[in-house]
Amino acid sequence: MSPHPPSVPPVPPVPPPSPGPSGRAVARHGWAQALGTVLAGLVAMGIVAALGLWAAGAADLPDNAFPRVVVATVVTAVGGALELSGDAGELAATDAGLTVMPLSVTLTGALVIAWGFLRPLRHRAVTGVPELAGWAARIGVLWLLALLGTAFAARQTFEVSLGEGLLSDLGDLFGVTPTVGFTTDVPLTVLFGLLWLAGVLVLALLVSPGAPLPGRLLRLRTSVRPAAYAMVALLLAYVVVGVVVALVTAGTRGHPADTFAVLLLGLPNLAWPALTIGLGATWNGRVEGPFGLPMPHVLDEVLRTPDVSTVNVGTLAEQDGRMWWLLVAAAVLVLAAGFLMASRSPAGMPAWLLAVHMAIALGLTVLMIGLVGRISAHYGLSVIGIGDLGGGLAGKLFLRPRLWGAVGLGLLWGLVAGFLGALLARWVRGRSGRVGS
Repeated sequence: MSPHPPSVPPVPPVPPPSPGPSGRAVARHGWAQALGTVLAGLVAMGIVAALGLWAAGAADLPDNAFPRVVVATVVTAVGGALELSGDAGELAATDAGLTVMPLSVTLTGALVIAWGFLRPLRHRAVTGVPELAGWAARIGVLWLLALLGTAFAARQTFEVSLGEGLLSDLGDLFGVTPTVGFTTDVPLTVLFGLLWLAGVLVLALLVSPGAPLPGRLLRLRTSVRPAAYAMVALLLAYVVVGVVVALVTAGTRGHPADTFAVLLLGLPNLAWPALTIGLGATWNGRVEGPFGLPMPHVLDEVLRTPDVSTVNVGTLAEQDGRMWWLLVAAAVLVLAAGFLMASRSPAGMPAWLLAVHMAIALGLTVLMIGLVGRISAHYGLSVIGIGDLGGGLAGKLFLRPRLWGAVGLGLLWGLVAGFLGALLARWVRGRSGRVGS
């Protein structure tokens, strides 16, 4: 028997995460982290959508439809396409359509997913293309599966009451029980949902000051990142101002449930078009029938006309003189965005170049608002040609910008704000004794 126990080979220690240039450990970003990012985004959007729909009264929908309506809201928030359908038998006709993005839900999901995407990449200045592409691909694959699941879950059918009068009598006589419902266009939902995710991830890299970039893209840190950061700050500032105005309105005029429904579902749908209107842009729209947009009373008054309405600072001010403050707010906040961009840019960059950067950024921002902020909805029902989609069973609304005119104004405002912001940043640097940024 050996006097010494047999030697056991030592177990090699598990190596810690590799440190970045700052000396801090780099967080892992594998499949588990990607799943957490996707689930966090979906849960956050679902909670905001559910609370907003609950405040709007959707919890009382028949056939336990509330969860499916919440899922459908999340689908539309990421660019998914809903198809409205109706079935009223051979003697009746239904017609419906809806195009809208609940931008409060969209913004919530974008912020949560962007945070989850950037979190493992902190504490480094540079990353490799394979690493960055692999991390984004993991999130993309799981996001694709989530899109497919939500698309197939967002399906529901409701019965439509014919009310009282002639249509109700005809319905009883011919045994007509009309139904309306919604389904998801799965291919379009997957396509636009993946494009939405790609936009969120790219914008997160461009905006975050601490996000690493591949070596070949480091020049974007001085040419693109300050302008992108300023535009996101501008959009979020308008949302914050909208929250303050909405809370004051709810506290002074009542109807808190309606106010919170707007806050949780569509606040950017109002705040961001207000930015373009403050820049001088014009929107066209109309509201017809017994329903309307979740919007201020002054906008509802402008849109409820026999013909297509023009929505700009002038027409809004005709109903309420306080609407001229939209112009003041745009001037102050856009100039602040120009100063923010200039202060984050290299000190030696010429003012005219900063003005060009600001013009391009603001023009693209206005273009984005015009594309995602438009709203269109209609519905109607008739029985053997009687009703003409009326009798309280029809409605139509739309709101869309004069897009290229708005983009042109954004370019012009951007040039001015970028130049003035550059001069202001240069003056502030001189006062503080800074020689670089």
